[in-house]
Amino acid sequence: MADPFWLTWWLWLAAALALGILEIVLPGFIFLGFAIGAAVTGLLLLIPGLAPSLPILLLIFAALSLISWLILRRMFSLPHDQVKTFNHDINE
Repeated sequence: MADPFWLTWWLWLAAALALGILEIVLPGFIFLGFAIGAAVTGLLLLIPGLAPSLPILLLIFAALSLISWLILRRMFSLPHDQVKTFNHDINE
């Protein structure tokens, strides 16, 4: 019996690649967290014998995406939620 398509590891890695490309087109560290979550989920599916149901797999994906997004926000945000301002023009 064939596994359902959501248990195919390379589909998760392909989705991670697509989300990573989408992050390049639309930057903002929104899709990058989802891409990291999908990549780690795909790598987890490489473990032999691991075949969670769809709701459990989506919960794993959501938790990993949230954790990676929080780590990215902590690493790349300005201190104390400051807004970056520019005082000069690059053409001057």
